[in-house]
Amino acid sequence: MIVVTGATGNIGRPLTQALAEAGEQVTAVSRHTAAVPEGVRHIVADLAEPASLEPALAGAKALFLLLSGDLHALGANPADVISKAADSGVRRIVLLSTLGVATRPFGRTRIAMRELEDTLRESGLEWTILRPGGFASNALWFAESVRTRQLVAAPFGDTGVPLIDPADIAAVAAAALTEDRHNGGVYELTGPEVITPRQQAEAIAAALGTPVRFHELTRAEAKAGMEQSMPGELADDTLDILSSPTPAELRVSPDVEKVLGRAPRSFAEWVRSNIAAFR
Repeated sequence: MIVVTGATGNIGRPLTQALAEAGEQVTAVSRHTAAVPEGVRHIVADLAEPASLEPALAGAKALFLLLSGDLHALGANPADVISKAADSGVRRIVLLSTLGVATRPFGRTRIAMRELEDTLRESGLEWTILRPGGFASNALWFAESVRTRQLVAAPFGDTGVPLIDPADIAAVAAAALTEDRHNGGVYELTGPEVITPRQQAEAIAAALGTPVRFHELTRAEAKAGMEQSMPGELADDTLDILSSPTPAELRVSPDVEKVLGRAPRSFAEWVRSNIAAFR
């Protein structure tokens, strides 16, 4: 049995699907009741309360650990989830970390994630750590304005990073959960090319076959919007990267191809696969 936390999100959903299609027994964990692929067991649990995971972890051999925003908050202790998994007999954990642990190691959220990585390394379990950069799916923030006003509004219009399709993260996670060769691996996951917000708007327009305007937000405007779905400090961390990416954050990593034997999908491919959200 493989347990997938965050199973209804942009990574967890395709990961659950891929594991089920590969014939694995899967338990999908989310905070709320949700539809899951046929044959997948679904359990409602909250990672902020590790005891609620006990029914999901019973009999499990592996765990995909994705932290929700509140587990980055002051006073949270996601290491308890690792302890609970080990006590339940889980042998392998694949942790979704962040590229910022390596590129900007001194912010509070990244220090906490580095500590969690270290806890996993020292747990005695088999482990793999995934460190993705920016997500292509963050462009879904633009979906409503594209549908209603043919508009993409974003800060730092001509500064880009190599965005990764979450489905590629899911594919790497599936390999790490099921293949022994990834034990002890730390993978930096990026898309195949640097792409700016203005270029994202152009890619959306090309996929739709209709013009899409670009409007550059100030940092303050962008932060106000982001704070509706994430803590302010995490919003600032994200905006720091988007405004002034370091050479390491601009680097296109070979790790997706190393694991999957193919190049990561481009932003344009992600848009075409998700074009319904923009229509």
